[in-house]
Amino acid sequence: MRSISSEKRTENIGMSNGKRPRNSEKRTENIGTSNGKRSINSEKRIENIGMSNGKRPRKKEKRIGNIGMKSGKRQKKSEERRQGAFNKEWGALSNKLGTIVEDIIFPATRPVLESYFKCKITDLSLNREKIKDSLQDEFDVIAVSDECKTVFLIEVKSTPKIDYIDDFRNNKIERFRKLFDEYKDYKIVPIFASLRLQDNIINYLTKHKIYAMAFREWEYMDLLNFDSIKS
Repeated sequence: MRSISSEKRTENIGMSNGKRPRNSEKRTENIGTSNGKRSINSEKRIENIGMSNGKRPRKKEKRIGNIGMKSGKRQKKSEERRQGAFNKEWGALSNKLGTIVEDIIFPATRPVLESYFKCKITDLSLNREKIKDSLQDEFDVIAVSDECKTVFLIEVKSTPKIDYIDDFRNNKIERFRKLFDEYKDYKIVPIFASLRLQDNIINYLTKHKIYAMAFREWEYMDLLNFDSIKS
């Protein structure tokens, strides 16, 4: 009987010993799972840190881009001021020397006219003098477009006055037609040019359908009343 009891105890001990490893295995699994969660959480933290670190350079890049744009605008404005100051000084010197036609108006004629009127200039004359019988006159700038059948007649004055405009529209245009009969079928577009034109002069020119050509803010030569006459 004692031997049988001892065998049962041995079996129970074996069974209890058999259960204990399973519990320890579960604990090991739980520890492994918790460790796995911790590693995942730590990976997420690392990813979040990486993302936040990735966002920071973009903000810096935007700031650098904005600074670059601002500096570019400042540089452009500075260049425009320098160009305006140069044009003003050059205009004053040309005015004194009486060469504003050659130095300023004539070089700007082709690009300005072709830009506004969309006509190719095929002939461009400076200080053109013409004598026919007893009639004689000199014209500052004559620009001809054969494809548009148009003559752009430019009168230049260093000191614009109403009297000069009246002489140009009442006398000079008519003399041109008589002296240059080869352009009898061409349209005449009168342009009055100077370095600067006051508002009252521009308004007077617009009233009589004469284009006003001068510096715009001392930056470039332009037709100041183009839209007013076209409309």
